[in-house]
Order: sequence, then structure tokens, then C-alpha cells
Amino acid sequence: MKRGILILAVCTITGNAASQSWPGLTGKPDTSYNTNAAYRNSKRSNPETQFVNEYHPSTINEKKDIVYCGLGERKLLLDIFYPKEKIKVKRIAIIIIHGGGWRSGNRMQHYPLAQRLADLGYVCFTPEYRLSTEALFPAAVHDIKSTIRWVKGNAKEYNIDTNKITVLGFSAGGELAAFMGATNGNAAFEGTACTFNAGSNVQAVVDIDGTLSFVNPESGEGDDSKRISAASNWFGASKKDDPELWKQASPLTHAGKTTPPTLFINSSVDRMHAGRDDYIKVLAGYGIYTEVQRFENSPHHFCLFEPWFTPTVNHIDSFLKKIFNK
Repeated sequence: MKRGILILAVCTITGNAASQSWPGLTGKPDTSYNTNAAYRNSKRSNPETQFVNEYHPSTINEKKDIVYCGLGERKLLLDIFYPKEKIKVKRIAIIIIHGGGWRSGNRMQHYPLAQRLADLGYVCFTPEYRLSTEALFPAAVHDIKSTIRWVKGNAKEYNIDTNKITVLGFSAGGELAAFMGATNGNAAFEGTACTFNAGSNVQAVVDIDGTLSFVNPESGEGDDSKRISAASNWFGASKKDDPELWKQASPLTHAGKTTPPTLFINSSVDRMHAGRDDYIKVLAGYGIYTEVQRFENSPHHFCLFEPWFTPTVNHIDSFLKKIFNK
């Protein structure tokens, strides 16, 4: 109970008082992180980088700009990619969370991944969430929890097995995906908006180069000497000023017996998966399956581009078939 009370207090403070004066809350979208910029960056360090275009097979349907949560005039949107084929067996749902330092990026960056996975038989969702120019932590957490509830609430329409919900994310999205799994059943992070007659527990996590701890020595977040770090902007406080908040926002802090099986797909940039090994040790103590797939000499943006995109898809498919006995 003491941990739950502490978390609730941290979240309440972060979501209100701190949000009134933090300079990063500009109210303007940050478009600095996008696929074209990531491609140019990756091409410089890895000349073999190849752009991945959207994929529109005749086997899948797409629905765009669906409102999953209304916050006053603010409407949060998601897109759905799902097989056309009607089958009796309920399908696995995959919620795909984009990266961008909790401040930039957009859900369309993962359309190719959603399309490819839908072609393999999964029902995929690409939600937007409030970034740190608009709202501080834990707003993004609440938004993804709302997405999970929305997916469960609409499971019948898309033939989804609500006992096989997967959250997948890249970079900041990977951290959010891990946080969803680590806080299964933790009401302190549920949020109060957009509730449905469904919980937000998930049964699998795929973390693609997302940090597991903001306070781990491996973490690259928190150095505000040259400019405000991505995490500082998201939390509305520096690591020095509010270390407990940074700890409570870390998936590693909450990992335990209710955390689901987790696949880590990593680049060769070690700081992008800070705390991963400690996280794995926690789950191993409860007999929870984890798996690590690492691409040597790969850039952080690897999952967006070939020659890493297709193997990433294959690793995700293999992992989900293994844990769900598909």
C-alpha cells in the first residue's frame, strides 16, 4: 500500500502543479524526429540502411483517424490494420507505440510495421499520445492505458482475444510498452479519462530499444548541462531535483510477478536499453520468460529500416507464436 500511495502522489503532482510552469510545455508539436531525419542519420553511420515504404497488401484492411479518447476538445486518434480474412479463432492484438523522446515522432512512422504484422494475421493499432510539449508524465501513460482499454472494448468487432494483448514500442515507445507491462494491475497509473468496461492489463511486451530505468548508471537521460534532456522535459523536473519521480517513472521499479513475457530487440547502442539486464533478473525470479535479440553494429533507428526491419518483424512473430502457442 505504501508504494501505491507514493506513486499516486507523484503522478498527481506531476500532472498538475509542475505542468503550470515547465518551459518545455510549448503547446506546439515538435516535428524534429521523423523517419526521413532518422534515415539520413542512419545512412551516415550505416551506409547499408534502406528505406522501408508502406506496404498495402490486398489481404488487410486499414482504418485511419479513429478517436479512442476525448479530452475536452482534444481528440486522441489511432489507426487500425487488420486481416480481411474471417476466421473463428480470435486474433492477437498488437498496440504499436512510436518513439521520439516522449516529445516528437508520430504514429505513422510505424505504418509499415503494422501493415506487415497485419499481413501475418495480427490486429495492429497505432495510437497517438500526448507528448511532452502538450502534457507531462504520466499523461502519455494514461493515454496508452486508454488505448488498451479501447482495444479490449472493441475486441468483438476485430475478432481479438482479450487475453492476448501485446504492447510493442520503439525507443520512448519501448519504454512506454515496458511500463504498461510492469504496471499491470497498478491502479495508480490507470488514469481517469476514457474508461471502458475493460482493464488495461497486457499479456506480452515487445520493447525495441527502450530504456528500462531512468536512474540506472547505464542511462543516458538526465544530463541537462547543454540542453534539457528528453526525460527532463517529459517529467517536468530534472533528475537532481526529483530523483524519486525519475525512479517511479522507470519500468524496472515496478517489474514483478504480474509483468508479462517480454521480448527485447536492441541496437548496438547500449544506453538505449539501460536497466535491461536488471529487469530480466527480476522477471527470472518469478519464472517469467524473456528474450533478447540484438543487432550488432546497428543504429538506434534500426527497426525503421532494412536490413533490420524484416528480421525485426520475424523476431516479433516468432516470440508471439512461442508465448501464445499460436
